[in-house]
Amino acid sequence: MPLLPLVYHPDYVAPLPEGHRFPMTKFRDLYALLLEDGVAVPGQFYAPELPPTDWLELVHLPEYVNAYQTGTLDEKAQRRIGLPWSEALAQRTRIAVGGSVLTAQLAIAHGLACNTAGGTHHAFPGYGSGFCIFNDLAIAARTVQSLNLAQKILIVDLDVHQGDGTAYIFQNDPSVFTFSMHCDSNFPGKKQQSDLDVPLPEGMEDEAYLQTLAQYLPDLLTQVKPDLVLYDAGVDPHLDDLLGKLALTDTGLFRREMQVLSTCVGQGYPVACVIGGGYSKDLSGLVYRHSLLHRAATQVYEQYRLGA
Repeated sequence: MPLLPLVYHPDYVAPLPEGHRFPMTKFRDLYALLLEDGVAVPGQFYAPELPPTDWLELVHLPEYVNAYQTGTLDEKAQRRIGLPWSEALAQRTRIAVGGSVLTAQLAIAHGLACNTAGGTHHAFPGYGSGFCIFNDLAIAARTVQSLNLAQKILIVDLDVHQGDGTAYIFQNDPSVFTFSMHCDSNFPGKKQQSDLDVPLPEGMEDEAYLQTLAQYLPDLLTQVKPDLVLYDAGVDPHLDDLLGKLALTDTGLFRREMQVLSTCVGQGYPVACVIGGGYSKDLSGLVYRHSLLHRAATQVYEQYRLGA
């Protein structure tokens, strides 16, 4: 039976100053956990390449792209991102973008594919924000469009924070529909206008969350009829997340992934998944939560006999 396509690059770890608030090894650790638990085998993984600068500039201003790639971005702009510049981080950032583009291409070809990184939805055309440097979701959408692989894109963003950068980038682009379901009182303080925003109250638990999602997603697919769904599966709605303010459990997150993927794939829409945000000092628990996406995707891929 064909295996779910997964995207990974072994150089995802970038050194950060000691004492940085959140660890950056979760990408490598997620890859290791998927292998250790038998969710995946090495041959399932595709390694992305560095994307050409032209792809980045489909979304971002050339002067911003150049400043970040060459390490000449000013300190104020770096502080807004929240990550100090380094050559290793710049390399990882571009590879992660390449990974999301590759995930989109694989999803179009096979019906479903997952990245083990991605979801940098706070990046705007001319600046980064909220740990996001280049907007991989937006770049993936514009790249597959430019390659004539897909034209109508639906972005389903279930990270606990509004996808403000993505909403801004596509605010006047009817070919990309942005849907963000997020905690209303959370970052960013100033929200942008997605095509559909569903703000959630603090403390929302599994059942209310899943019922809310069910009210919107099926109808949205019928309305948009996308050639591709880009799914940001942030795990920061979890009750133990340091930046979340919602109260989903591990079970709730897994049910969410099954709900999104089964609804989309069941209606015949290909889905490219990125892992989105997740913030915890308990790295092993965080990595497990991210792996729920890949566990659910594996089940859905087999259930619908994709790639056969």
